[in-house]
Amino acid sequence: MFIYIAGSGAMGCRFGYQLFKAGNKVVLLDKWEDHIQAIKKNGLTITGDKEDNVKIPIMHPEEATEPADLIILFTKAMQLPAMLKDIEQVIGENTKVLCLLNGLGHEDVIKQYIPEKNILMGVTVWTAGLQGPGVAILKATGSVNLQSIDPNGEKEAEKIVDVLNQAGLNVTYDKDVVPSIWRKACVNGTMNSTCALEDCTIGEFFASEDALKVVHTIIHEFVEVGQATGVTLDEKAITDYVMHTAEVAAEHYPSMHQDLVQNHRLTEIDYINGAVARKGDELGIPTPYCHMITELVHAKEHVLGIR
Repeated sequence: MFIYIAGSGAMGCRFGYQLFKAGNKVVLLDKWEDHIQAIKKNGLTITGDKEDNVKIPIMHPEEATEPADLIILFTKAMQLPAMLKDIEQVIGENTKVLCLLNGLGHEDVIKQYIPEKNILMGVTVWTAGLQGPGVAILKATGSVNLQSIDPNGEKEAEKIVDVLNQAGLNVTYDKDVVPSIWRKACVNGTMNSTCALEDCTIGEFFASEDALKVVHTIIHEFVEVGQATGVTLDEKAITDYVMHTAEVAAEHYPSMHQDLVQNHRLTEIDYINGAVARKGDELGIPTPYCHMITELVHAKEHVLGIR
């Protein structure tokens, strides 16, 4: 299968690498010039649980010309519209587009560029990091849940599931993936923003009772707002999932920490805690913790001179 990875940071490199090693034709798309040049010159270097190096193609999104069978979206949430515009020339009539972005509400943006019959929405709990340009840190295991937003698209989506599973990505077709997307957003809402603000690993943050009070309140706000929009969410089950994820990923610096603290880049806070705060305002549901966390992250972006 011919696959573009649209947004080839840490997670894009993980998926691109595994799909490439499974025998697919894979092209990485990104705009980080140092990353592009490092991979062109030295290949993509893999470290962590294994050591490897692969000569995988990479280019700027607007340089891609060959229509794809599958495009996996891994760009940052705020960069999604620009990415979709940049790759419109490789979106064929039957090109499937799988969104695995963090956060909420991306389907509304994607529908402006892609027919519903070709859109797959998903969620992943794989993790990855970048040691530097062209060097991806891959540790532990994960999984993916995905669904065609067109009810008639399940059969075609199952073909994508098979390709991803041949690459060891542990994918399941989910007949209702929206609760899983909200659950992952809740994981990010309790870990990404907090670890970025506290400058710590997940395990370090979750180690104190004070932090756990914050975690439980954030979860409650996510559940209240999600349920009010018609999403079926079980607060205890989500809490258990968040705590388990924190234990498994205790040594991990989440992506928002990587963006804000390590690389001084804008964050996706408006699509995680910020999305819940906005939706809460619309519905008349108080979300003081999500509001405060969003404002604190924006304040940190200003302090660092990146907003």
